Amino acid sequence: MKLRIIVEPDEDVYVAYCPELPGCVTYGNTFEEARENFIEALELYLRSSDEQVPLDAKVYEVTV
Repeated sequence: MKLRIIVEPDEDVYVAYCPELPGCVTYGNTFEEARENFIEALELYLRSSDEQVPLDAKVYEVTV
């Protein structure tokens, strides 16, 4: 799976988000901090979406 991660300056912070994952957004004081925070936000986003999977569905884990 490939996802676009956008990190852009916004006033005095950097905002990181993924257009393909609505609501998966974070920020950091530096570009690197925003990128690292996004990786953590992505893990939490994917973990929370796993709870909505029907019981008869197959779930596969991938490294992004």
